[in-house]
Parts: sequence; C-alpha cells; structure tokens
Amino acid sequence: MKWFNISAIFKELSKIRWPKKEDLFSNSIQVLIFVGFFVIFFAICLVVISALLNVLGVL
Repeated sequence: MKWFNISAIFKELSKIRWPKKEDLFSNSIQVLIFVGFFVIFFAICLVVISALLNVLGVL
C-alpha cells in the first residue's frame, strides 16, 4: 500500500496540536459546570412534573 507508511504516520502525528494543561483544565471545568446545570435542570423538571401529576391525581 503506497499511501500507508510509518513516516507518513509520524508526519501526521507531528501536525496534531495537543491541548496545554491550562486549556485542558479550563475545558474540564466548563464541562463539569455544564453537566451540573443539566443535573439541576432535570431534577427540577422531575419535581415539577411529579407535583403536577399529584395535583391531577394520577400518582
């Protein structure tokens, strides 16, 4: 296979821009905040829907 060789693989690997430690930390914090927001959002939705179903007499 002409297109598959080890030197081409290493050449492509050298083009990769790996994240710096600060960027990785910042992005991780953003993901945790985002996930935390949705945990709270869905918990509130669950409480509201449960209360609404109790008022309607379904539960």
